[in-house]
Amino acid sequence: MTDSNSLRKDTVALEIEGVKLRIEVMRRDGRRAPLVFLHGFGSTKEDYADLAGQPQFDGRPIVAFDAPGCGESHSDDLSALSIPFLRQTAEGVLRHYEIEVCHLIGHSMGGLTALMLAGESPHQVLSFTDIEGNLAPEDCFLSRQAFDHPADDPEAFMDAFAERAWHSPTLSHPLFAAAVRQKVRPEAVGPILRSMVDCSENGRLMARFTGLPCPRMFVYGEQNRTLSYLGTLLRQGVQLAEIERAGHWPMYANPQALWTRLGQFVEQSEMAAAA
Repeated sequence: MTDSNSLRKDTVALEIEGVKLRIEVMRRDGRRAPLVFLHGFGSTKEDYADLAGQPQFDGRPIVAFDAPGCGESHSDDLSALSIPFLRQTAEGVLRHYEIEVCHLIGHSMGGLTALMLAGESPHQVLSFTDIEGNLAPEDCFLSRQAFDHPADDPEAFMDAFAERAWHSPTLSHPLFAAAVRQKVRPEAVGPILRSMVDCSENGRLMARFTGLPCPRMFVYGEQNRTLSYLGTLLRQGVQLAEIERAGHWPMYANPQALWTRLGQFVEQSEMAAAA
């Protein structure tokens, strides 16, 4: 293990429920408790690459990977994708690198996946940072489009989905829209989005999140300060982090503010555990 800030790429072969996967990983070694990142829908592991240059994370291992059907990762059956499937994929990556405990960070789809992972294996999670991850049906502004704007042709759905995102008035939507076609396979979109809606409506996500025994932080962009459940989170002891001048993608609109809050939370969590 070294303190190098240099990131490197790995390929991890997994088999989940009979589906063969090739997972592309971005990581570095270090001596402290690792940071494990799960990216959002239409994003990739590179959302977190700049963390390697942030001095507050010196000495920390970093593990981020492309979910099946996203980025550089591959699956031989995209129709099998779902949030539970993505959770099992994350478990497989943790096993591969023999990660027994970590600081878990997930954005949007990745936040929902990370919540399921933390609920299944709370002993592995030193802290959990949920960046605009789904906690209620109101969070399905992207995923519900699989039902509100259905299309038999995945390519046609993806084109229309990206066009709607490009015209959204909220921050970072055009940036997201410009790259989403390259970052997620069209055949993966429907299964993932439908599963996100199902989990948001039927998964008791708020109870899962507030019931976690580890320190928890919910991060949201300033444009989303009207989320109905923020008061509930605060009353349940969840730390809230509002990122100014940002929307659903604070790592695009105001990354330095996001990294600063994340670094503070990770350090606070370790200090509290050591007290």
